[in-house]
Amino acid sequence: MDLKAAFIGSGNMGGAFIRAAALAVPPQEIIITDHELKKAQALSGEVGCLCSPDNLEAARRAKFVILCVKPQVLPSVLTPLVPILREAERSGEPKVLVSIAAGITIERLRSITGSDTQPIVRIMPNMPALIGRGLMILATDGSASEEDMQELSEMAKACGEVRRLDESLFDQATVVASCSPAYAFMFIEALAEAGEKLGLDADNSLFFAAQSMQGAAAMVFGTANTPDELCRMVCSPGGSTIAGVNVLREKGLYELIEQAANASFNRNIELGKLN
Repeated sequence: MDLKAAFIGSGNMGGAFIRAAALAVPPQEIIITDHELKKAQALSGEVGCLCSPDNLEAARRAKFVILCVKPQVLPSVLTPLVPILREAERSGEPKVLVSIAAGITIERLRSITGSDTQPIVRIMPNMPALIGRGLMILATDGSASEEDMQELSEMAKACGEVRRLDESLFDQATVVASCSPAYAFMFIEALAEAGEKLGLDADNSLFFAAQSMQGAAAMVFGTANTPDELCRMVCSPGGSTIAGVNVLREKGLYELIEQAANASFNRNIELGKLN
């Protein structure tokens, strides 16, 4: 193994991870592949890493084999790599198999590899990782060493925050950490559209909505107050804010969000069973 990491897939999330890894280790120690070779070549030229049209070659050369593919195609991508993983284990220098596919458990990955000892790690990124403001959640079943986990964490740090979590909570965390940006984008869009209908121009309304949500999130991190306490701090008795908050409560905002979270969670479970 002469390289640090092989990334199989270079889409949005894979691309974000690749850019982060290239800041943590020399780009020449990273090789990427993609079924759309031109996409991998473009990213390779951008960050200075290696590129290959061959998944097998990339996996053979690297310590970390990182699958950045959709859960629906992961089994067909991983299966041809299994002989390479087995050969590395037999040589006494096992590779670390890493997956970012939602819903695909370590147990399922292990069943495909056919090994009880193959080091395996799951990583769940979220969309803000594309701009270095994301969250990367890591889980292993103990097969990956602490050194391996530290190396992965260092490669992921440029994407944003890195947290470790027990895999039994991974599908739940996916909802709150990875699906949730879409919910937030919808809220910002709806608020901006409401502002337009009240007479604001589109640019200002979107800016005001997004900047306010960014500031609100910063207050959750920057104060000791809970979100509920912060909400009550904004709501003067008989004021305009409480009038709007009361509508959101009466219309069941909390229940609606819970229903959305449950739907996303159940889909994670379904994705795991499909594969």
